[in-house]
Amino acid sequence: MVDPDRSENEEAVREAVERSRSGAPAAGRVVRDRFSSDEVFQRIIAAADEEITSGSRELFFSGLAGGFAITITFMLYVSMSATTDGNPVVSAMLYPLGFIYIIIGGYQLYTENTLPPVAITLERLASVPALLRNWTVVLAGNATGGALGATALVFGGVLTPEAATVAAEVGQHGVDTGWWVLFSRGAFAGLIVAGVVWVEYAAQDTISRLVVVYLAFLAIPLGGLFHSVVSITEMVYLVLRGDLAILVGFVEFVLPVLLGNTIGGVVLVTVVNYFQTTEHRLASARFEGAARQLSVREWLLGGLAGRSYVPLVDTGEGTAGSDGGYRVLVPIANPRTESRVVQLAAWLASRTEDATIHVVHIVQVPERASHGYGTRQSQRIVDESERLLADVRENVSGYGVACETSTVVSHRSFESVFRIAERTDTDLVLLGWGADQLWGAAQHDNPLEELAGKLPCDLLVFGDQGLDASRILLPTNGSNHSDLSAEVAVALRDAVGAEVTLLHVVDDPDEVDAGERFLAEWAAEHGLEDSALVVDGSGDVEGAIARETAGHTLLLMGASERGLLSRLVHESLHCDVIGEVDCSVLLAERPSGRGLVERLLPPW
Repeated sequence: MVDPDRSENEEAVREAVERSRSGAPAAGRVVRDRFSSDEVFQRIIAAADEEITSGSRELFFSGLAGGFAITITFMLYVSMSATTDGNPVVSAMLYPLGFIYIIIGGYQLYTENTLPPVAITLERLASVPALLRNWTVVLAGNATGGALGATALVFGGVLTPEAATVAAEVGQHGVDTGWWVLFSRGAFAGLIVAGVVWVEYAAQDTISRLVVVYLAFLAIPLGGLFHSVVSITEMVYLVLRGDLAILVGFVEFVLPVLLGNTIGGVVLVTVVNYFQTTEHRLASARFEGAARQLSVREWLLGGLAGRSYVPLVDTGEGTAGSDGGYRVLVPIANPRTESRVVQLAAWLASRTEDATIHVVHIVQVPERASHGYGTRQSQRIVDESERLLADVRENVSGYGVACETSTVVSHRSFESVFRIAERTDTDLVLLGWGADQLWGAAQHDNPLEELAGKLPCDLLVFGDQGLDASRILLPTNGSNHSDLSAEVAVALRDAVGAEVTLLHVVDDPDEVDAGERFLAEWAAEHGLEDSALVVDGSGDVEGAIARETAGHTLLLMGASERGLLSRLVHESLHCDVIGEVDCSVLLAERPSGRGLVERLLPPW
């Protein structure tokens, strides 16, 4: 078996030997100063990972900025035309400026957006629905930005009277052009824009990128071609002036240009550039290459059939709930420092037969930093993670609970957690809560709000101030989230002999007797008859909790608000007392609207 480190060392020595004293290569005719097609493809795949996993809000506003930047192109073009008597060359000289802002500034543009997402979709790393969602959001943002820009041009007095007249003429020219001519010229424009993206990722410096972008987009007005987002801006300009009906403008002008741009970008460039690369292009760009692709059904249907995206690394993709046993998922960011949350999971699972703990090491890849990401880095991450997780498995085995471990590398940490929970038929997710864990990265997980509103299973969030469950305070208002808290309390009582105190707060001292009856009945229903019962008549829930936590080691609370996870991430949880108590806190949230078709939780 070949030692990879030895091979790398030999390669480095060979390279050093082949250099003369002047530093020039001893072999070969020229010094390679450009990326190969495979390397360009790898960079595009890295960019596509970021784009396809971006949240709708992020994509939309980036697209809106891009659409508004296109207004600059339109404004400069008509202004230069007005001041140069329509000279076709001079009037187009500043046309590329808006596109330069977009591409160099990293904004989203629909035509530029055809290449990276399509490349990753062709590789079956992202589904067709994910691609269409990406396109739709970006196009909506571009159209909104272009429309806002056109509104500013019409009503803001930006254009001179002469330039305003030229703007109307330019837009009317597009409307008067035949449908098929618009389509074919749009296809060539799409070819140019998507080709710019390929060349942009082949460039090694900003100056080269700037020159390529400028020359390529200069070809659009000089060649009489049409760009969909510019066309949207022109159409809205005419509509706001009262010169065009919006439906006519869309069907007879924008639609053929949009279709032409799309087909030109996808067919004429993306597919051609895709097939010019070698069969090893993906293996060098993504961990385990084609072995981790979506199934054909997932590729066509996305989340309806399973996954819609393959994360950068997921060593547990083959893991699935096989025997219907109770499964606890524990996502961690650092196996060295999060041992207590794993131990808590072991306590909870130890009294349930056929329980399995799945510890997932989530490695968050920062956005805009993945262009240097490759399979060697992936393998190093996986090897180091596996070394750390071996200790985790050994520790869990001491509790008589089966333990699985895996490593996930992704741009979206929390989205990966939800996807794993769904795929493995998880019953409970237990998360550690702290600044050095997954929460900082989660603030950029834009799909989190949608995901947190439809939890795939029960959720526990552990605020760790020491793992001592000997004296538990459990406030309850009778909600289903409190029911989950009760199940956890029973499990900890049986596992470690915890003493449990139940707290119920009523609005008025006159309601204390009724509150005591409610609390006694609730305790009996949940197997906590031996617990101490406390009823507070102050009506101040947070104050009562703060007072009663004295002498307790763990505060176990059911969520008082839906979307606990996203509220914790954005620090908008209304119950501030959880951050002020001197003991550990365990927050519980149960999915709302659980029906009969969903699996039943085992009795704790």
